[in-house]
Amino acid sequence: MKGFLLAAGHGTRLRPLTDSIPKCLVPIQGKPMLTWWLEWCTAYGINEIFINIHAHAERVAEFLTAYDGPVNVTMTYETELLGSAGTLHVNRTFVAEESEFAILYGDVLTNCRFDRMLEFHRRVGAPVTIGACHVTNPTQCGILTVDAKGRIIEFEEKPAKPKSDMAFSGLMIAGPALMQVVPRRLPSDIGFDVLPHLVGKLYAFPIEDFVLDIGTLEKYERAQQVWPGAIPR
Repeated sequence: MKGFLLAAGHGTRLRPLTDSIPKCLVPIQGKPMLTWWLEWCTAYGINEIFINIHAHAERVAEFLTAYDGPVNVTMTYETELLGSAGTLHVNRTFVAEESEFAILYGDVLTNCRFDRMLEFHRRVGAPVTIGACHVTNPTQCGILTVDAKGRIIEFEEKPAKPKSDMAFSGLMIAGPALMQVVPRRLPSDIGFDVLPHLVGKLYAFPIEDFVLDIGTLEKYERAQQVWPGAIPR
């Protein structure tokens, strides 16, 4: 299975950590985030990853040169940020022949049982499945409303008045239905410019495992204390 690992953000809220390394290489309990992601991909059969980088790209290139694991990683350097959806559009040939592929946000730390998410995606026949989790800061997330079958009937990115605390986790299983609505304009964003156009076709898989966006220093420090480390199988 193929997957996009979106990792081109500046990581400004993690400074001074990201003054010299990109966000995807900040250490969590002694291992770079990217190492945890590659171990997770290995555990769940995602054997080909496309990663986009902007800040400190040379550090990621050095990391990947030294990496000798089973995941085949292609890195692209974005001289200007394309946005999460823009990256999908520009590199759409990577998944042109795929009926399903993963989209993963590189600043999310998780041991989500992806095999269960994939089984759900296939069982319900979802064109697109997003991992969903409860959050404490819904105004900063993509918030969703689901029906009894798990179909997403409303999605709003960073709402001023959230209707719930159920949010897009940063993990997604997608296919041609998603790529068809990715805009051509650059930059563009998955939360603002793609997912709202798929309401009624999206399904939510509730993540019961550990998931944490480490986009701030506070959450980064929390991860050092609470990250269980193990990848469930």
